[in-house]
Amino acid sequence: QVQLVESGGGLVQPGGSLSVSCAASGIRISIYAMGWYRQSPGKQRELVASITSGGSTNYADSVKGRFTISRDNAKNTVYLQMNSLEPKDTAVYYCNVRYTGFWGQGTQVTVSS
Repeated sequence: QVQLVESGGGLVQPGGSLSVSCAASGIRISIYAMGWYRQSPGKQRELVASITSGGSTNYADSVKGRFTISRDNAKNTVYLQMNSLEPKDTAVYYCNVRYTGFWGQGTQVTVSS
């Protein structure tokens, strides 16, 4: 059974940093592209960042230069480092094995003073 478990969300002040993790089990993520998505109330889920099996990364324009996606295949884990956070980054962040139906349960990130 495939499971993706996100952790590390929370409340942070504008301008602050936060790192979220996605630990996978039941699947070896090393051969898959992985993605971080986010969804805020009333909006569609959007792709924030992705990383290929070879380590190439891609980012939404709204987070480019502020967010960094990385992976540790030995730990079967994907990370999203978020810097210079803004209130508009407030959302539930989801991990996904790209091009599959495997999703995590999400972790809430709230940026507020």
